[in-house]
Amino acid sequence: MSKTFIPKHGGYQRLKSYQKAVIVYDATVYFCDRYLSKRDRTHDQMIQAARSGKQNIVEGSMASGTSKKTELHLTNVARASLEELLEDYQDFLRKQGSAEWSQAHPYAQRLRALNQLPEGNYETFQKGIEHLDPVVSANVIIGLIRVTCYLLDRQLARLQGEFVEDGGIRERMTQARTARRSEQQREKGRRT
Repeated sequence: MSKTFIPKHGGYQRLKSYQKAVIVYDATVYFCDRYLSKRDRTHDQMIQAARSGKQNIVEGSMASGTSKKTELHLTNVARASLEELLEDYQDFLRKQGSAEWSQAHPYAQRLRALNQLPEGNYETFQKGIEHLDPVVSANVIIGLIRVTCYLLDRQLARLQGEFVEDGGIRERMTQARTARRSEQQREKGRRT
């Protein structure tokens, strides 16, 4: 057994969910600054929901070494924050008298293709995010939120499976201590 019971953790920058959440955050800041009044409470709430989606992925990833429970909880908070943000964009479209693009909409199909690019970043989606029509911008960001939520759902399922398979830190601590005691007993037996 390894001398350390704290596994490698962090590495959130490599998570696709985090990479998409960064785009969602940057896009939301742009959208809110362009299309919502700074005096409108929704402006700050949308930016905070996008920030929470991103930051909770970071915090959960960093806490994962000592608490799978915390990692699961914070990843779920990220997912919930993005669901809240999705609702705000849907409200915006409804107030505009518009609707979310169907999967058959040509722009939605283009967005799906862009989302499959392995190194996609803000610039990949910039034309749509910064479109002059706020309905196009909102729909592009909704598509990005939906992909991020899908990735977080998969991440939560994986984390649950890892916890069931490997347990948490208390179990690893007990295993490490038990292994050390056994090693000490063997050493003591060799000396006598």
